[in-house]
Amino acid sequence: FKENRKDDIWLVDFYAPWCGHCKKLEPVWNEVGIEMRNMGSPVKVGKMDATSFSSIASEFGVRGYPTIKLLKGDLAYNYRGPRTKDDIIEFANRVAGPLIRPLPSQHMFEHVQKRHRVLFVYVGGESPLKEKYIEVASELIVYTYFFSASEDVLPEYVTLPELPAVMVFKDGTYFVYDEYEDGDLSSWINRERFQGYLHVDGFTLYELGDTGKLLAIAVIDDKNSSVEHTRLKSIIQEVARDYRDHFHRDFQFGHMDGNDYINSLLMDDLIIPTIVVLNTSNQQYFLPDRHIESTEDMVQFINNILDGTAEAQGGDGLLQRIKRIIYDAKSTIVSVFKSSPLLGCFLFGLPLGVISIMCYGICTADTEGEVFEHEGAKKESGDRELTDEGSEEEQEEEKNGKYTELSDGELKQKDIMEKKKD
Repeated sequence: FKENRKDDIWLVDFYAPWCGHCKKLEPVWNEVGIEMRNMGSPVKVGKMDATSFSSIASEFGVRGYPTIKLLKGDLAYNYRGPRTKDDIIEFANRVAGPLIRPLPSQHMFEHVQKRHRVLFVYVGGESPLKEKYIEVASELIVYTYFFSASEDVLPEYVTLPELPAVMVFKDGTYFVYDEYEDGDLSSWINRERFQGYLHVDGFTLYELGDTGKLLAIAVIDDKNSSVEHTRLKSIIQEVARDYRDHFHRDFQFGHMDGNDYINSLLMDDLIIPTIVVLNTSNQQYFLPDRHIESTEDMVQFINNILDGTAEAQGGDGLLQRIKRIIYDAKSTIVSVFKSSPLLGCFLFGLPLGVISIMCYGICTADTEGEVFEHEGAKKESGDRELTDEGSEEEQEEEKNGKYTELSDGELKQKDIMEKKKD
């Protein structure tokens, strides 16, 4: 594979046998392989145990499991979307095809516009802008499609101030790239590759972090058709549509179904329905200080954020990081006990029990050692007293006998020695 892979286009799943997410992807991956073969795709589908072939996995920059990559010549494209059959196949077909796809007729343009919610089009001949467009396409083709067309192929409602030009078609209209207002072409395409209003999930939120935009979302329950849930969603949609020219450079709009994910992100319990504005670059968030009743209230809330008068919460400071560690640890323990109480008792109870026994043993050993040492010292002291001194009578007799046996000179010298000793 390593020697011959450049001869073909490969879609590879790098997995680990013990990985639960890899096992969940396996049936989907088998369906991807079958459908790609049946449709006559030039892309070959395979999978590799990254733990057995760690050198190859390291060569392709595999850092987690599962990792899906499309290998095309010297290039390796990472897949970062939802792990569904249709999404993976769409990614493979997009990246495996031409980098810039030509649109030769109006009929083809209309067909492509119906198939894709967002598409970028270059209009004009050879130019530095086209070279930059091709360069950006080679980087961002993993996310969206890039086309080229002549001016007469475009719909009649399109007017261009000058050629060459780069345009994006989405939300039922189009927008022309302006280098002076929009800055770098790569940054502009990265910001504009999303529709103005989105159904936000975990994958979308992760990708939106690359745009640098604030995300204004209505957190609702899609299954709840009450007036309040519907009203907040409509307010966000109206602001995204009617105030695009005011906010599209700084804000992305959408709604999120349920508050589980947003609660874990904010480490807070949000009562739905509600509106929250996220800054994915520094993990700050904004909550309205009063109830959002209308579009005007929402516009005022956004303006307060832009001018700095709205209070920011969260962030990525030291205290928030400590809070995140505690929150994640608590969430992990709770989820383990909820899913399997016996497993939770085993995982957390056994280590705590072992540590408790060890601590008890250490403390007990120290106490007994001190008692034995004290008693031994006491006994040794008593024996020394009895051995060295004896009774008073024995000492007196011994002294008198020695004095009798010794001469006067020796006796005098003995007295001197005893005084010195004393």
